[in-house]
Amino acid sequence: MGTEKVNLAVIIKNPSNDAEFLLIKQAPPPKFNDPEYDSFQDSDLWDLPSAQLSPLGSSLSSSQVQIEANDNSLLEFLNQFDLDSAINQVFGQVGLEKATKVKWNLWKVVEEPEFGPGIPTKTVYIVGELEPNDGKLEDYCKWMSINGCADLLMEVQPHIDRIGPLVVVGLMNDSTQHANLNIPPTSRSLEYPPGVRLIPMRSRTAKPFHTTNLVVFVPGSSYDGFGGDNFIASGDALIIDPGCNSAMHKELEQIVTALPRKLVVFVTHHHHDHVDGLSIVQKCNPDATLVAHENTVQRIKKDDWSREYIPVVGLEEICVGGQRLRLISAPGHTDGHMALLHVSTNSLIVGDHCVGQGSALLDITSGGNMSDYFRTTYEFMDLSPHVLIPMHGRVNMWPKHMLCGYLKNRRNRESTILKAIQDGAKTLFDIVAYTYADVDRSLWIHAASNVRLHVDHLALQNNLPKDFSMQRFQSSCKLKFFSRWIWEYLCSTLSIKHHHLHIVKVLGAGAVAAVAALYSIRKILHSKKNV
Repeated sequence: MGTEKVNLAVIIKNPSNDAEFLLIKQAPPPKFNDPEYDSFQDSDLWDLPSAQLSPLGSSLSSSQVQIEANDNSLLEFLNQFDLDSAINQVFGQVGLEKATKVKWNLWKVVEEPEFGPGIPTKTVYIVGELEPNDGKLEDYCKWMSINGCADLLMEVQPHIDRIGPLVVVGLMNDSTQHANLNIPPTSRSLEYPPGVRLIPMRSRTAKPFHTTNLVVFVPGSSYDGFGGDNFIASGDALIIDPGCNSAMHKELEQIVTALPRKLVVFVTHHHHDHVDGLSIVQKCNPDATLVAHENTVQRIKKDDWSREYIPVVGLEEICVGGQRLRLISAPGHTDGHMALLHVSTNSLIVGDHCVGQGSALLDITSGGNMSDYFRTTYEFMDLSPHVLIPMHGRVNMWPKHMLCGYLKNRRNRESTILKAIQDGAKTLFDIVAYTYADVDRSLWIHAASNVRLHVDHLALQNNLPKDFSMQRFQSSCKLKFFSRWIWEYLCSTLSIKHHHLHIVKVLGAGAVAAVAALYSIRKILHSKKNV
């Protein structure tokens, strides 16, 4: 089993109504202990009770819980784990006694897609029915039917209860008929909320991720003119950010070919791990309609998309299969970055504004802007989305908490940058060295971009000390920073003893001189070109 992570999801049937099953209110993430952030609260989330399965230790005998299944291989897999502890933990969550008399059946085993980072999680679903007198439920538990869950998922109102992905994946995706989507067997997918499918596909993205989520939206009904001329685009299917690498183009071609011909393609921004598959979409469906911000389209290569497009700026709406999706201006990561809100489920597709783990870098070369990033984050929270869908990593079920975490982390970083400046740092290198002293030197190049954007944000707010020269700071941002970074990187990585330090100095000086020479030659050639 190695480091494999396996969860147990328990479907407990209502003894008085076979159509109902037990849901438990999920515990929200820990508070920030800061009134500014803790004032933003996500609505209650309800899902199946669950627990992590631990491997059966050598001192433990086989499980006392009996589970029936048609597939013996799945039973053998399940018998490797401590089922007793997991089921007792679940019954403790719902306030019931140990479930020794419940008859359990194996419902299904689902392996999540390759969202990363880390290996995918397997979820084992089992189903059982309580005895009529097994006890009274706690206030944080309730019986729900599939129809009741569908109503909460598909006709969302602000601040109402939400239904989690275990219910949808474990029960609803089997009982609800959706459009047939031809997904290659090598590409696992997640459908959450119903009708919105995420397919992580290998891409040229940055670590720790290896995939970009291709979002496919196929409601299953055709566009019938609903809404008249209010929509800037309409279709029977939608795909978002086809950014897989060339090794995945066959799989992408299979997916696009199976979709309805009236296809809308939405691109959140221009980075190659979001548009590398556009040429395949165009080849498979020349009639597809591209929707993106003008700044994004201008940065997309003609080889990737050469046909017409619809430029958008935000607040426009598109209609797919009779359902509304609203375009949201979301600058910060780039100046053309956009998000998309699925109105009926209040699901927010956020591009690279958020990622499944850690935080996204802002692209200073493409209009990345810290002030815009903060503003976009607050606008996202005003939407009170029920789920955040990033293009890298897993969906996030606590949107406001995640967005507040981003604000808090970036503000803390900005406070450290301001402290560095107040303590005398005047150049980009000095500020980076102070702020990221405990970070691997190889990452300082990326960190430098964030520092520049934070300093610009501090200047815009008039928070910089009066003796801090923006002109001197900006002059230190290119070759001067790069040469000092090379020197620092060589000294920190070679780990040469003191009596070999002279060699390091010579090598470092040579490297810096070489970079300076190349930079000078490039400037001369560029000036001649423009004569």
